Order: sequence, then structure tokens, then C-alpha cells
Amino acid sequence: MTFAVLAVSVASYTLMQSLTVPVLSEIEIVFDTDQNTATWVLTAYLLSASIFTPIMGRLGDTFGKQRMLVISLAALSAGSLVAALAPSIGVLILARIVQGMGGGVLPLAFGIIRDEFPRHKIGGAVSVISSLLAVGFGTGIVLAGPLTSSLGFRWLFWLPFIVTAIAAVVAVLVVPESPVRTPGRISILPALLLSGWLVALLVGLSEAPKWGWGSPRIIGLLVLAAIILAVWIRVETRVATPLIDMKMMRLPGVWTTNLVALLVGVGMYASFGFLPQFNQTPSSSGYGFGSSITESGLMLLPGAVVTFLVGLIAAPVASRIGAKTVVVFGSALGGVGMFLLAAFHDEKWQVIGSNIVTSAGIGLAFACLAGLIVAAVTPEQTGVASGMNANIRTIGGSIGTAVMGSIVTAHFLPDGFPKEIGYTAGFAVLGGALLAAAVAGLAIPTVSPEELEERLEMDPADGPVVRDDELSAART
Repeated sequence: MTFAVLAVSVASYTLMQSLTVPVLSEIEIVFDTDQNTATWVLTAYLLSASIFTPIMGRLGDTFGKQRMLVISLAALSAGSLVAALAPSIGVLILARIVQGMGGGVLPLAFGIIRDEFPRHKIGGAVSVISSLLAVGFGTGIVLAGPLTSSLGFRWLFWLPFIVTAIAAVVAVLVVPESPVRTPGRISILPALLLSGWLVALLVGLSEAPKWGWGSPRIIGLLVLAAIILAVWIRVETRVATPLIDMKMMRLPGVWTTNLVALLVGVGMYASFGFLPQFNQTPSSSGYGFGSSITESGLMLLPGAVVTFLVGLIAAPVASRIGAKTVVVFGSALGGVGMFLLAAFHDEKWQVIGSNIVTSAGIGLAFACLAGLIVAAVTPEQTGVASGMNANIRTIGGSIGTAVMGSIVTAHFLPDGFPKEIGYTAGFAVLGGALLAAAVAGLAIPTVSPEELEERLEMDPADGPVVRDDELSAART
């Protein structure tokens, strides 16, 4: 029951990232607004989630993961309800900010699994939950079209409201409170500085394709983000109880895994965001298939299914050849899929096949990244470490989307659609990012069984809680 609640929570959070992507034009019409304003329905959610994911993870480490999980689910549910009833675009954007507070479900889920699950089930549970990140994002794009056409776009929020409200109630009843806590008070200044540099960075990246990378506003936002980031790091190293432990972030097993997460995020989010646009482009433009929202989403369905399936087998495979090897192979496989898409996209089966290859690779990488982070830190740091890892994936997605948007929109055809060369070059760049993730994965340290025993939780009753699959992988 605990695992079911965690899976539903993570799936709901991830679905909310992508459900609105294919229907932004519909929202623009319903609320009689412009495209730039409608885009903030997505941007506001990503900004809010980026800020609250590490903060809620840290609060869970301090005040209790079950308690903060319920609060995160309540925020997702409340935000979904307000969004479903929103009378204006402003209220809808505000509701999306509230929904973003639900980003805490991800680090909290990993923390609860590590604290509560039997040692032989931790690796598999982490892999499945991790794979739901990619599965949920792809599934949201698939479901958006059928739900909107049959029930209306507001049901994109009614259904998550119902599901997350039930999950919150069940979490109160069945999810045990984790005994592992990090003592100390939460400092307010680091939280404000974290929010500041994330907002400046993500707004700058998301608006760069529209305003231009050389725009004074974009340059100003990126410089501001760099300044606040530097101040934030300095403050975190000086406060008595840091929000994010900088010593932890410098651990080889943490920073290397975060670098891979950044690069994998570049490839995954941007490919999911632009493939529907490619599919929906009229074939009269010389490429594309003129697909409807529903049809273009269904073309991504096989990839979403493959992502989930490889997530189920990732833990057993990692126990044999090592999680690091799986991450490197998965990232490289994803890069091959993107290069295939860049070279061959004249037929639907080519796009579907390339997406399956890419999804399989990303699914393998995602399923093992969280496990590597969990193994690299102490139990008290699980929430904040996995929260920052998820946050870095989102930042990577923002970078990839901004770069892809700039490349695709660099040249237009007379009919107003981007030229094919833009998509070809963009997909090739994403393939390069995934191959770079594979190279970065080689730097992830190989963890010995002795080091794992020191890092993973010591249970007073049972002794060291060390996963069998991790020990096997380390020995390999």
C-alpha cells in the first residue's frame, strides 16, 4: 500500500508537467489570451516545482517524510481543484504554482523507500519510481489529446484532483512516519536565495527563444542567476544548518550523478516537447504528418510503454553489471535513438522506432540515477539529495527546451512553419547531449561493498541495511 501511494504520487506529479504541453493553444483560445501568457501555464509549474522539490525534501528530512508527503499531495490536489475551476488565465497560473509545491513527492518517496522498505526490495522500488518520471511525462502528452477532445481541457485537472486527494487520505492512513531525521532548524535565507537563482535562471532559459539569447533581459537574468547562485553557495557553507549541504554536493558520487541527470534531462524533456510539434506539422511543409493532438500523442505511446518496462528490469540488470554501467549504456542508447530520429523521420514508423530506442535508453538511465544518489549519501540526506537531483533534471530540461526552441525557430518556411533542417539539427544536438551524459557517467565512482556499508542506513535491530543488488553490483 505504501508503494502504491508513492507510485501514484510521483506519477501524478510527473503527469502534471506534461499534460498541458499539447493543449496550450486550446488554453489560449478558452481564456482569450496570447501565446506568451499561455506558456506560463507550463513555466509557472516548472518554476514552482524547481523551488519546492529540494525544500520539501529537506523539510521531510527534518520534520518527517510522511507528514511532508501528505502536505505535498494536498498541494497537488488543491492546485488541481483551483485549476479545474479557474475563471481566468491568471487564476490558472496561480493554481499551477500551488501544484508545483507537490514536487516534494519525488524526494520524499525515495526517502520513505530507503527508511521503510526491506533491503532486498529497495533497489527495485527506487528503479520503478524513477522510471515513472519519464513514463509520466510521456504519458501526459499521450493522454492530453483524448481527454481534451472527449471531456474538455479542465478534466486535465479534475482527474489529478480526484487521484491525489484519495492518495493524500490513504497516505495518512497507511504510510508510516520515517524515524530517520536530520536535527536542526531550517534557515530562511538559503531558501530565499535558492528560489531567487532558480527563478532567474529558468525564466531566462524559457524566454530566451522568444526574446533572443542576446537580449539585454536574457543576459541580465542569467547574470543575476549566476550572482545569486554564488551568494547562495557562500551562505550555505556558513549557516549552522544548511538547506543544501555543499559538502554533500561535492561528493564524487553526487556531483557526477547530478551532471549525468542534467544532460539526460536536456535530451528527454526537449524531445518530448518538440516531437508532438514535428508530428503535427502539415506534410505540405515537406516534413511532418499533419497529425492531430491525439494522433501525435499516440505515436509517443510505444516509447512510454518501453520506458516503463525497462524500468522494471533495470534493478535486476544493475545487480549483475552495476548501476553505473546501466546509466552509461542507457544514455548512449538514448543518444543513438536521437541521431536515428535526426537522420530518418520521413515515415511514421521511423519516428516511432527512433523514439522507442531513445525511450529505452532514457528509461534505463533514469531508473538507476536515483539509486546512485541514494547510495552516495547518508539516510538523513536522502530527501534533499534526491530532491536536488530531480531539480537538476528539470534545469537540464529547461536548457534543452530553450536550445531546441532556438534551433527550430531559427528559420521559417513561407507557410509559417519551421524549416525541416531546424528539427534535424535540434534532434542531433539532443543526441549529442545524451552521448555526453554517457561520457560523464564514466566518471561516476565505483562503490565498494565496504563504502556502501558506511553510507547506507544502520538499523539497530537488523544491522546494516545494505541492498543485495548494490553489493553484487559493487563486487562486479
